[in-house]
Amino acid sequence: MTRKFEDFVYERPDMEQLTERMNELLQQFSETGSPQEQQVLLTRMNELRSHFESMAAIARIRHTIDTNDPFYKEEQEFFDQQTPVYQGFISKYYTALAESPYRAALEEKWGKQLFRIAERTVKTFTPEVIDELRQENKLVSDYVKLTASASISFDGRELNLAQLTPYTLSTDRETRKRALDAGYAFFAEHETALDEIYDKLVQVRTSIARKLGYPNFVQLGYDRLKRSDYDAADVAVFREQVRKHLVPLASRIREQQRQMLGVDRLAYYDAKYRFPKGNPKPKGDADWIVDNAKRMYAELSPETDAFFRMMTDRGLMDLVSKTGKAVGGYCSYIKAEQVPFIFSNFNGTSGDVDVLTHEAGHAFQKYMSRHHEVPEYLHPTLEACEIHSMSMEFFAWPWMELFFREDTDKYKYEHLSAAILFIPYGTAVDEFQHFVYEHPEATPAERKAKWRELESVYRPDLALEENDLLNRGGYWYQQRHIFRTPFYYIDYTLAQICALQFWSRAQSDSKRAWDDYVRLCREGGSRSFSELVEVAGLLSPFAEGTVESVIGDIGAWLEKADIRAF
Repeated sequence: MTRKFEDFVYERPDMEQLTERMNELLQQFSETGSPQEQQVLLTRMNELRSHFESMAAIARIRHTIDTNDPFYKEEQEFFDQQTPVYQGFISKYYTALAESPYRAALEEKWGKQLFRIAERTVKTFTPEVIDELRQENKLVSDYVKLTASASISFDGRELNLAQLTPYTLSTDRETRKRALDAGYAFFAEHETALDEIYDKLVQVRTSIARKLGYPNFVQLGYDRLKRSDYDAADVAVFREQVRKHLVPLASRIREQQRQMLGVDRLAYYDAKYRFPKGNPKPKGDADWIVDNAKRMYAELSPETDAFFRMMTDRGLMDLVSKTGKAVGGYCSYIKAEQVPFIFSNFNGTSGDVDVLTHEAGHAFQKYMSRHHEVPEYLHPTLEACEIHSMSMEFFAWPWMELFFREDTDKYKYEHLSAAILFIPYGTAVDEFQHFVYEHPEATPAERKAKWRELESVYRPDLALEENDLLNRGGYWYQQRHIFRTPFYYIDYTLAQICALQFWSRAQSDSKRAWDDYVRLCREGGSRSFSELVEVAGLLSPFAEGTVESVIGDIGAWLEKADIRAF
């Protein structure tokens, strides 16, 4: 059956029935006398998991499309309350897996990665923390609702944060400043509420960690993200490489930008405005972008052609910003229908093409991984997921003329240089979070002071002028990952280093690079991050010298660009 998303049936899971059935199957699993019987029971438990997770995905998508819809607002609140209970079942499921006397036989059939995930997940839950997990979920939802509620008066219109973005990229410097200041004024107006939400999140996460036997939330955060083959020390080594090799390149790019704009000093409202004649924009509206994307994916490969036709034919994308819609972009997966869903907020900038190709990378991976029986293998760990998305952005390069026409070279320069500029920022976000959770007693003012210190290290080239919120270190309020998924941000930087390797390889052998990418997507989450990097023939971001070697070709390409033409 090929129903459209609007026709997908939603029903609230019956938690009493789910509890009874899961406990029954878990009991049978522990008592069964053969690995074959355990495999059958695993399949049955996975069917129950599929239903709960599919309903949660549908509710989340419909809620974020319209946060004012009272029905799905209530359903999201239901999942905020019941997901911790569900996590309890998963913890029992993973405990049973890890302790199975037939583990060797199960590993032979399902692979070792499932058991690595099981071992880490078991550490992250105990029934004693259910109430605090519910509190954590509610606080995250409070942040989402607060940022989605933004109604900003600007040039005679009422705009949300996403709709303000085109004005922040205006060719008129004063307009850019006014637009950004209007957005920051929203965060400043709600500063107390944002500080309170975040402080409560830090405290409840720290409390959960200590109840689970961790000294603080840091390792619990890593275990929640199922990181099995690297730790905080490895990430610290990577951050040092970024400071040593990438920050200087980013500074050279900023100097090129300053020269192009003809200003004495780059200000915060110049950060994303790269060219004196304006940033490249797609030459049509959302429907036009999707039509061109159909052509692009039809020509890229048979796999992407089938994938994108499915996405459009079945209404599996909601792309345009509108009142009441949650901010940001994401890709979800609905197991019951075996389809991904792309959510974004188009706003008339080049970011519309970026977010479409980015989320299409996530969705394509899920589409190519749908053959995996193990639910965990549909979703790689998050840093591996971001390889798929960021690399897809670069594999789309040969078709960018469809979207940007005469501004194609300008777009490519912006896209590649923005990838470099992002990495120091993403690394700063990670180091900030390590500080926060290693010092949960820090006050909101101390956290903001730490942010300003890190900005001076990782992004030293932007003047904050008289903007009070930014000078006090409030820029990070708008970074939803900090609130929603702790430590899920360095993932983007690790993946970007991998994606840049695909970019470099595609310059000389695009077919081989694409074949390696498809092989990576088919693997899904069946291996750890480092194993997936190896499958794709990439260098590990943690290896000394990787960052320096990766940026060599990129720096040379950027230096050769004819910026006078932009």
